[in-house]
Amino acid sequence: MRYVLLLALSSGSIAALQAGTPAEPAPTPEPSEAPWIKPTLNIRARFEYGNVDMAGLNHATAFTTRERVGLVTADWNGLSALVEGEFTQAIGDAYDSAPTPFATQTTQPNPFFPRTQILDPETNELNQAYLQYRGYDTVVRGGRQRIILDNAAFVGNVGWRQNEQTYDALSITHSSVEDLTLFYAYANRANRIFGSDATGALRSFAGDIHLFNANYKGFGDLSLTGYAYLMDFDETAANAGYISNNTFGTIATYPVGPVTLYGEVAYQTDAPSTPPLVDDSWYSHFNAAYKAGSHTFTLGCEYLDADFVTPLATVHSFNGFADAFIANRIGLARNPGLADLYLSHAAPLPFWGLNFSQALHLFGDNNSDFDYGWAYDAVLSKKFSEQFLVIAKFAYYDSDGPSGIAAQPNIAPFDTTRFSVELNYTF
Repeated sequence: MRYVLLLALSSGSIAALQAGTPAEPAPTPEPSEAPWIKPTLNIRARFEYGNVDMAGLNHATAFTTRERVGLVTADWNGLSALVEGEFTQAIGDAYDSAPTPFATQTTQPNPFFPRTQILDPETNELNQAYLQYRGYDTVVRGGRQRIILDNAAFVGNVGWRQNEQTYDALSITHSSVEDLTLFYAYANRANRIFGSDATGALRSFAGDIHLFNANYKGFGDLSLTGYAYLMDFDETAANAGYISNNTFGTIATYPVGPVTLYGEVAYQTDAPSTPPLVDDSWYSHFNAAYKAGSHTFTLGCEYLDADFVTPLATVHSFNGFADAFIANRIGLARNPGLADLYLSHAAPLPFWGLNFSQALHLFGDNNSDFDYGWAYDAVLSKKFSEQFLVIAKFAYYDSDGPSGIAAQPNIAPFDTTRFSVELNYTF
């Protein structure tokens, strides 16, 4: 389980030994005190190209910059605080940045020349602001915060986009029992990626959100996770309450020699605000990752039954980087079901310190008839230092067209191409 806990870091100094005088070691200097308030900075500049091959829709290019600027305090009797602003600018604005065309937050809207959506609107907003207490094997955090659970398939921060998703929440992490980590959060709002000028469901998903997650690693190499995510959104939040759900699931991860096995199964049922005629549904995700020297090969299959939705997920991490199925998976459009059979490969390249990964996806409906099309993803990255990272990403989705099977037409009927290059700096 992965949690992002931002704390001030204590610093110390190490005595240097005096060369040539081993009998008289140099005195150790007094340790310096950590600053009471420490600045934080994260900068990302990105060029992105997108083209959805739909009649009347033009290709898009976006050159955007994003700064997260914050202050974090040192611990005082276990107490600390963080405040962080997020600011995005569009230097090149030949794109539409909202999922509803020509909404007020769309960059330079032009109804006579609609462009492919690149969901990075200009915005200035409060990203995080929370108080935190750490003590007695417990971390309690209250306020606007980032929450990422497991692989973010259900709860994440949508970190790919410039403006991340955060939560107005009270969260508790407890680990007093050996090998067991318990997490609970109550949130009344998920602040979405469309910025401070967005309204309604584009601005936030509001409601009662309860997130339970428990991870146990006491059975040797076996890791077990159980979760319950109860999401009762306001009926006006999005799609007449269709995104509301109660989801219960379990994850198991186990290494067998050079192979790591992953399995996840979840069941989703109605929340109080779920509209009628939405059926209970299942989710499963299985894969096997084989490590051969510096190469990793992963074969897997992810399955979403009809009406299974993940409104708080980092969906970009799944079903191809062309993002062809996002609206259905989040629940902003009905999800008739989706199957994703994939093979991926990752390895460092033998030159320039580059890392390379690629994936091939085959998509189908919830009956596993693979007639939605296929996708190919490729990523190059280079880490120049602990602070500086460069990423180039290419994605292509080849649709089989709008027909699909008679009962369930293809929910992503248009070929899609996306390419991006970004520079990341963290201080």
